[in-house]
Amino acid sequence: MSTAILTGPPAPGSSLDGDLRSLGFDVRIASGAEEAGALLAAVPAGERVALVDPRFVGHVHALRLTLTDPRFPAAAAPGALTAQPEARPALARALGAVSATAGTGARTGADAPALTEAGARTDTDVLTDTLAETLDADGVAVHRPQLGTLVATVPTDAEARHEARAAVDAVDDEAVRLRSAVKAHDGFFTTFFISPYSRYIARWCARRGLTPNQVTTASLLTALIAAGCAATGARGGYIAAGVLLLVSFVLDCTDGQLARYALKYSTMGAWLDATFDRAKEYAFYAGLALGAARNGDDVWALALGAMVLMTCRHVVDFSFNEANHDATANTSPTAALSDRLDNLGWTVWARRMIILPIGERWAMIAVLTAATSPRIVFWALIIGCAFGACYTTAGRVLRSLTRKAKRTDRAAQALADLADSGPIASAVAKAARRLPAPAPVVALLAAVLMVAGALVLPFGDARLVAVAAGYAILSGVAVARPLKGALDWLVPPLFRAAEYTTVLVLAARSDVPQALPAAFGLVAAVAYHHYDTVYRIRGGTGAPPAWLVRVTGGHEGRTLLVTVLAALLADRGDDFTLALTALAVAVALVVLVESIRFWVSSGAPAVHDEGETA
Repeated sequence: MSTAILTGPPAPGSSLDGDLRSLGFDVRIASGAEEAGALLAAVPAGERVALVDPRFVGHVHALRLTLTDPRFPAAAAPGALTAQPEARPALARALGAVSATAGTGARTGADAPALTEAGARTDTDVLTDTLAETLDADGVAVHRPQLGTLVATVPTDAEARHEARAAVDAVDDEAVRLRSAVKAHDGFFTTFFISPYSRYIARWCARRGLTPNQVTTASLLTALIAAGCAATGARGGYIAAGVLLLVSFVLDCTDGQLARYALKYSTMGAWLDATFDRAKEYAFYAGLALGAARNGDDVWALALGAMVLMTCRHVVDFSFNEANHDATANTSPTAALSDRLDNLGWTVWARRMIILPIGERWAMIAVLTAATSPRIVFWALIIGCAFGACYTTAGRVLRSLTRKAKRTDRAAQALADLADSGPIASAVAKAARRLPAPAPVVALLAAVLMVAGALVLPFGDARLVAVAAGYAILSGVAVARPLKGALDWLVPPLFRAAEYTTVLVLAARSDVPQALPAAFGLVAAVAYHHYDTVYRIRGGTGAPPAWLVRVTGGHEGRTLLVTVLAALLADRGDDFTLALTALAVAVALVVLVESIRFWVSSGAPAVHDEGETA
């Protein structure tokens, strides 16, 4: 249990003690700054501590947002301050400084003037606000939540206290809490067809003690059952699969809303929420392909193509954002035009829908699965994802060309990490550092060379190994210099497209039974590694360890290995399928074990989107 220290006795009629206990705090009362420091020192070092002014008037949810959010080491609102273990030493120092000047500084308890008849103190000093300012000056980042219509104040006289209580009564904090549980910038389908009721499911879960991780797991299991229904190949199975996929998406929205509603954020929860989305979608694609195969229709190439397109589109988004989020002088007339369009109302939803975000994408998959065939589902996905990829990439290229921005070393490192360069490319990069080669041009040349070779040369042709070796050399040249150019964010998605497409083309042209399902598994395992890299960077922990990239070969090493396997095993029956399967299992095991180890033990901050401002 966390501890809340009131810096004086509560005002008569105040519900503050009960409000704090309802939030899980053990409440203790100090008579001043010196005693508050003693009580703080008595609290075990690994616990959160809150300091609250006894005159505080406000909504319980304002206290919840300020005092219980696990993502921030310190947080404050008027009259309330909290510190997690990492910020406790700074808080103790601040209290000590205030205690040393108790005669002229903030006054509480016995040092403060007496209560008036209405119960309000006559002094205007607020110890918690003074401490928050001291923590800021000490270099501790104090989070101040956006309370919106919620009330949090420290009235200094009876009239102000009466007005504050009237303001509290005028706003339903439960309604604000529900509204704030919904992500601020979501897609059209999610906003209008899911969130209006999923927020109430989130509240139901919170009141029964369910955690976001449990709801996330339920969403995964529901999607896996949906994939199993699709794999039956029967019309009833397809209908059940479509319905269950929508149920899984409702739960997928609910877990985030539950995290925001109950403020139960966690590193593990952020990782599960992100990675399970990929697992659910890939599993459903596989289920559809298996169902189609039962009816004599081989759509594995379409399934893999849809996965490649979607993943490459996501990498475009990730790379662009990492390249520009901390860039200086980051302005563009194209970005200004985009902002103006977002203020026109309907264009906001149109622009969100045409890129086929997860809500629209899953709704389309569910409806088409129930009403049509897997082949139609995959063609719709490929067309939609291709359009979305072209739209977003073109817009980002135009912004980059018109943007005057100076990119940082951190951005260059993030792009280098996203490139996933293995030992071969890294060695070439060291040798080619003096070459003034434009990174996106070289990366594009390497990708075109690799994919064209896989398409043109006969399957198993040894010349393709030489092409793959050239690809590895060019990919090293592309990352030889820091990726700070206007279009250098294109390098990682070009490498992703080259690797994934090469695997797809070779498996499709091999005419080996089950080669495409094996290739699907290999690309899924590698894509997980690339998504995991993104989540680590976004979490502020940097890329996966260098040994993991070396062991998995990097994008160029895996591409070269697949071409070597194709050349060696072209005339050996099912051996190419077995080799792809073994490679997929090996990559998946290494990547998953390291990923699970990292996220279970990591102190990385949770990555969650905020809800709307109250």
